[in-house]
Amino acid sequence: MGAASVAVASAAPNRFAAELLDAHNHARSQNGAQPLEWSQDLAHQAHRWAQVLASEGRMRHAPQSERGGAGENLWMGSAGAYSASFMVDAFVDERRNFKPGKFPHISRTGNWRDVAHYTQVVWKGTREVGCAVVKGGRDDFLVCRYWPAGNIYGEEIG
Repeated sequence: MGAASVAVASAAPNRFAAELLDAHNHARSQNGAQPLEWSQDLAHQAHRWAQVLASEGRMRHAPQSERGGAGENLWMGSAGAYSASFMVDAFVDERRNFKPGKFPHISRTGNWRDVAHYTQVVWKGTREVGCAVVKGGRDDFLVCRYWPAGNIYGEEIG
């Protein structure tokens, strides 16, 4: 497994972490949600899971028991080819299929999974985010963890 490029910080995130946080908060501001704060604890948890994904060379969500109730977004792409904001924009691009409503009835396609990354980014009840990127054999694996988790059945998202 390659060396980890970990985005961990608290009050003063490193440049990569700051870009991840800014991209999240830009999307949230467009949706009327309060800005997220960076969580070093969530970033460390995300790093541990990103290491698993990089070692396996595939994407899969962590089991709920491993996440401790946190939400999770995943992204994978060619190692070193993408900026932090590009990675988050991949989540935000799902906005094109989003329709306001109560979860899970929030997608123009009829499948909530088509917008679930986006809705987690902009979920109004979420207050913290922590992310990490780990390089696998050919790809970078981004894991973002969110607290409290979004995408709650029966709750409104506007």
